[in-house]
Amino acid sequence: MDERAWILSDESPPAEFVQWVQQLSGLTGHSLATILWRRGYRDRSAVQAFLKPTLLVPTEPSSPPDPTQEAAVDLDPLTREMQLAIARLQTAWQTQEKVAIWGDFDADGVTATAVLWDGLGQFFSKGDRLTYYIPNRLTESHGLSQAGLAQLAAQGFTLVVTCDTGSTNRVEIDEAHRLGVEIIVTDHHTLPAQRPPVVAIVNPRYLPADHAWATLSGVAVAYKLVVALYQALPQVPQQPVEYLLDLVAIGLVADLVELRGDCRAMAQQGIQRLQTQAKLQTATRPGLYHLLDFCRRRGDRATDIAFGIGPRINAVSRIQGDAHFCVDLLTSRDAAYCRQLAEATELANTRRRALQREVADQVMARVQQLDLSTTAAIVLADPQWHPGVLGLVASQVAQELGRPTLLLNLESTGETGLARGSARSVNGIDLYQLVSQQAHLLHRFGGHPFAAGLSLPIANLPLFTTAINQALRQQLAGEMPPPPPFKGDLQVTVADLGLPLYRELRAIEPCGMGNPIPVLWLKNVWFTQVSHANLKDQRGGKVTYIQTRFQLWDESGSTGIHGTWWGHYREEIPEGRCDVLVELENNLYKERYEVRLVAVRSAVADPSTPPDPPLRSLSDSPLLDWRQAVPETRSIAVLPLTRCPTRWTELILWYRRAQQQQQALALAYARPEALDKMQCWQQLIGIAKYLSRTQQPASPQQLLQKLNISAASLQVGLAALQAIAFHLEMTPDGIQIVAPPVFPTLTQLQVAAVPFYRALQEEQFRRQYFMQVSLSLIHQVLETSSSANSSNAEATDFS
Repeated sequence: MDERAWILSDESPPAEFVQWVQQLSGLTGHSLATILWRRGYRDRSAVQAFLKPTLLVPTEPSSPPDPTQEAAVDLDPLTREMQLAIARLQTAWQTQEKVAIWGDFDADGVTATAVLWDGLGQFFSKGDRLTYYIPNRLTESHGLSQAGLAQLAAQGFTLVVTCDTGSTNRVEIDEAHRLGVEIIVTDHHTLPAQRPPVVAIVNPRYLPADHAWATLSGVAVAYKLVVALYQALPQVPQQPVEYLLDLVAIGLVADLVELRGDCRAMAQQGIQRLQTQAKLQTATRPGLYHLLDFCRRRGDRATDIAFGIGPRINAVSRIQGDAHFCVDLLTSRDAAYCRQLAEATELANTRRRALQREVADQVMARVQQLDLSTTAAIVLADPQWHPGVLGLVASQVAQELGRPTLLLNLESTGETGLARGSARSVNGIDLYQLVSQQAHLLHRFGGHPFAAGLSLPIANLPLFTTAINQALRQQLAGEMPPPPPFKGDLQVTVADLGLPLYRELRAIEPCGMGNPIPVLWLKNVWFTQVSHANLKDQRGGKVTYIQTRFQLWDESGSTGIHGTWWGHYREEIPEGRCDVLVELENNLYKERYEVRLVAVRSAVADPSTPPDPPLRSLSDSPLLDWRQAVPETRSIAVLPLTRCPTRWTELILWYRRAQQQQQALALAYARPEALDKMQCWQQLIGIAKYLSRTQQPASPQQLLQKLNISAASLQVGLAALQAIAFHLEMTPDGIQIVAPPVFPTLTQLQVAAVPFYRALQEEQFRRQYFMQVSLSLIHQVLETSSSANSSNAEATDFS
C-alpha cells in the first residue's frame, strides 16, 4: 500500500468570494469556490480568466522579416519566427512546391501531424504536394533522421515542416541543407544554445513563463501555425480553422502540458467539438466516433482523452512501432476504413495493457531483490521487456517508490549490443541533468527533467548504474526526499456524490497538468461487492490487466456508490473501515455516478466520529452487540454467535435460529486473528501427506477445526491439492486423500497455492467486515431477510 502522506487544506473562502463565484458560474454550491480558493485562485480577474478563457490570435504577418537583420524591438522572437515560417509557406504555395510534414509517434506528435495534414491540406493537395513522415518508435528514435530526409528528398520534397520535434537535430538539419531541403521547425521542446540553420523555429520556449503561449504543446504550436497561414491566405481554405480544435484538445491533454492560458482555452473549445464526434449523426471524424464508442465515452471531458483516446493512440506505436495509420484514423472520412483502424487501435491498447502489467510485475519482483536503503536510482534491464511499455512502467515504479527509474531492453544477450529504454523521474529530481552527466557512457540520450529516452552499450551498464546512483546520493546528501503527498481538494460523504457536486467539479474542467482532477476525501468508509477481473479485448480474449470493482459506503445514507480501481487486485483493499481518495465520474452508459479510486488506507481514528446509533429492540427477538465485550450478567436468554461469520447467509441462519428458540441473538465473536496464508497452506499440505501415509479419512468438520478456516476456503484448498495431482475421494467415513507418486516441485506448490491464498484473503476481509459493520446495517439486513430470500441478501453485499 502506498505510504505517502495525505493532505487536505482546511482553508475556506470568504462568504463574498463564494457568492461571487456562484454568480459567475450559475451554480449554487460552495465546492467550486472552495477548490478555486484552495488552489490559489483568489483574484476575481484570475478566476474570470480561469473559468472563461479566451484565445490569443497570432500576429498577422505584414511584410516578411529579413532573417539576416536584427529582430525588431516590438517583435518577440516567437512572432518573428512565425512570420518567417508563414512567408516561406506562402512561397511554397505560390510556386507549387512539394511539402512534407515530419511528425512524431506519441499522441501529441500524431495529433500535431493530423492538424498539419488537415490544415496545410487546405493549401497543398494531399498525397501529391503534401505528405507526412512519422518515425517508427521501435526501430527509429524521436526527431529527424538522415535516412528519412534522404527518402523525402528523393521524392522531390523541398520543404519539411516538423511538428513536436526538430529543435535540437543540428546534424540532420545540416544534412537536409546538403540535400536541398529547407526546414521549418514547430516544436515545444528544449531550444538549442545556437539557432540552427532553418527557415524558422516556432517554439514557445522563446517566451517568458507567464505568456499565454508559454505552455503550448506540439499540437498547439502546429495549430497556431495553421491559424497564421489562414490569416495570410484567407481566400484559400474551404474549412474553418476551428475545425481542427478537437484534434488540438486530444494532443494537449494526452501530452500532459499545463492547461493554462491558450492551452486551457483551446482544450475547452476542442472538447466542445469533440462531443459532436460521439454521435453518429453529427460526427465529422468517423475514427474519433469509433474510438469513443470503444472506450464508452462521450467526449465531453478531458478524462475521456486522458483515459480513453490518448492511451489508444499511444498504444499503436508502443505495440506496432508504426503510427502512420493513426493520422488516417483521425482525418479520414471513410467510415468503414476508420472502423477497421479503430478496431486495430483498440486491440493494440488491450495488448499494451497486458504487456504493461506483465512488465510491471516482473520489474517489481526485481526491485524486491534490491537494497532500497542504498539505491537512489533504480536501473534495471532485461532482454524480454517490450520497449514500447518501459516508459509507462518506469513512471509507475518511480511514483510508487519515490525514486528515479530507468528501465532498459537489452537488444543482445552479449556485451556487444545496446540497452535501450526509458527513464522517469519523481520528487523534482532533474533526470536530464543526472543522466547527461554520464554522457560519455551513453550512445544516445534525449528528453527533459522528468522523462527521457536513452541507449548505451550493454558493457557500460554496470558502470552507468553505479555512477548514476553515486551522483544522485551526493546530490541528495544521502537522503531520498519523501514522495509527494496525496492532496485532497474536498472532504465529502457518499451522500454528497451526486449531480450538484458533479456540476461544480465540471466547472473546473478541462483538467490536466497544472489543473488536476479534483480529488475527494471520504473518511470512515467501507467496501462491499469487491471483485476483480481481467479485462477482455474486442475479440473476447482475456487481457492480464486488472480492474477491481466495488461499492463504497459510509454512514451518510442508505445507499452506496459503485467504483473502480484500475490495475489493482481486490486483496489490496484494506480490511475494515477505510479512508479513501476518489475522483467522481459520470458513467453515462450505466446512467449512474461512480468513483475512481485514487488511494486507500485503513481509517485513521477520529474521536469526532460518533458511535453507531442505539438500535431499537426487536419485538420478537432482540439483537445484541457483544463484539467488543461480553457482559458478565445477562437479563434475557441469548443465543451467542461466537465465531465471526463470513457471509450474510450465516448471520441470517443464526438470526432465524434465535427467533425459533425465542432468544436474543448476541454477536459475541471476537476480532479474528490474522491468517498466515503460507502457514495455512503448508498445514494443509502436511495434513494431506499424513492422511495419505496413514490411509485414514478425515471429515470436513475435522479439517475445518484443524485449519480454523471457512468451508468456502477449505473447498478452494482441496481443489488446489487436486491441481497438483493429489487424489481426493469422498467416502462415508470422510475425505480420503492419496498423494501423487512424484511430489510437486516448489514452483508447482507456489502456483497451486495462489487461489487458496486469495480465498483466505477474501475470508479475512469478510471476517473483518462483519467485525466492523454497523449494528444498524446488520439490523436492516436481518429485518429484510424476514420477508426476502437470504440469497438476495448475500448478493446485496458480496459478489
